[in-house]
Amino acid sequence: MNLDFWTRTSGTWINIIAILVGTLLGLLLQNRLPQKMQQILTQALGILTIWIGVTMADSLNQAQGGKIDGIILGLLALTIGGILGEALQIEDRLAAIGDWLQRRFRSKGRFTEGFVASSLLFCVGSLAVLGSLNNGLTGDNTLLILKAVMDAIASIALTSSYGIGVGFSTLSILLYQGSISLAAGSLANFIPDPQTDPRIFLVTGVGGLTILGLGLNLLEVTRIRIASFLPAIALAPFIYWLGDRLS
Repeated sequence: MNLDFWTRTSGTWINIIAILVGTLLGLLLQNRLPQKMQQILTQALGILTIWIGVTMADSLNQAQGGKIDGIILGLLALTIGGILGEALQIEDRLAAIGDWLQRRFRSKGRFTEGFVASSLLFCVGSLAVLGSLNNGLTGDNTLLILKAVMDAIASIALTSSYGIGVGFSTLSILLYQGSISLAAGSLANFIPDPQTDPRIFLVTGVGGLTILGLGLNLLEVTRIRIASFLPAIALAPFIYWLGDRLS
């Protein structure tokens, strides 16, 4: 199926517009809501994020590679990916990008925190992967439109607490989802059915664990260096392949 550029990436552009609208609404509310209400919005989002993470992490039960349980594969992916992420200083580099954008646009407040938190929340998830694959393969942007609505609501809550940095997460969305959608044609040879592929289940499960950690960060329960675990998501298919071959 030969699809044009807009058809393959339409969901990503809709997602970006939705986040920008949510950011604008959040900015309008930011100076009108008391600090406690802004905190409640962030806490509500944090609780929901934890639930989403737990739900996604359950996919590990369907990601068994050979005789190796999906939970073990997920642990291996997180461990190796986390070590690699720290070695590459991904968390620090992402924060540095946020700091540069803040200086470039002369913004104040918690710009970098908002940029990093929203970039992770909006990019790490099954809808981002599956939606982008579907959009790139068939032109169907239904999943990404659903994600756009969820992200718009989340961006209102995040912006009310962190400010305009949330809107700049659309740069991350453009690079991440756009790349997956454009590469989907090549990936089709390796992932014929993304919705039932155990490698996607493992990617979803590992992504869910990182989302769970992000929820804990939003609730300020602890401070997990979530970005350092991003390589785990990319390594998950290889970990699955290795487990399947060794069993």
